[in-house]
Amino acid sequence: MGTVTLGVSIAVPEPYGSLLQERRASFGDPAAYGIPTHVTLLPPTAAEAADLPAVEAHLARIATAGRPFPMRLSGTGTFRPLSPVVFVQVVEGASACSWLQKRVRDASGPLVRDLQFPYHPHVTVAHDISEEAMDRAYEELSSYEAAWTCGSFALYEQGADAVWRKINEFPFGGGVAPAVPAQGGSSVDEPSLHP
Repeated sequence: MGTVTLGVSIAVPEPYGSLLQERRASFGDPAAYGIPTHVTLLPPTAAEAADLPAVEAHLARIATAGRPFPMRLSGTGTFRPLSPVVFVQVVEGASACSWLQKRVRDASGPLVRDLQFPYHPHVTVAHDISEEAMDRAYEELSSYEAAWTCGSFALYEQGADAVWRKINEFPFGGGVAPAVPAQGGSSVDEPSLHP
């Protein structure tokens, strides 16, 4: 059956996902339309195609143990000079994303892998393009805001055409975890993702 390239991520819902994808394309990023707008939980990872049922069972177990949580994006950040990336920041939901990605890569499952850099949830809006275009992305999206309740994550496969396609979506099994207002009107990070 051969190997496949898999990724696990949280999709940025509409209308935000398409808007950020269009903005990414407008900065000249050639990968913009091949990558749905997302927060990565597992970066591109080679796997045996025969292992797909085990991968999906593993992800279903993780989702069943989780529950929906608030996600909020605000402003921009960059990994430059370490990595040529400009991103929109995850300012609420980061600890839940960290909890999920650890379980996706857990040694007990079929997707064990080390990360090149420490995990930092984000939404890429420019990657490996000119410095001028990266600067433009950083500036033009610096006041960007979006918020939603994250109710699932998904498994994607990268095709031979370099386009990422969703294989399956995994909804969370618990009840909604509401945002808790903090003093001053802002909201603190979500309650623990696991029940």
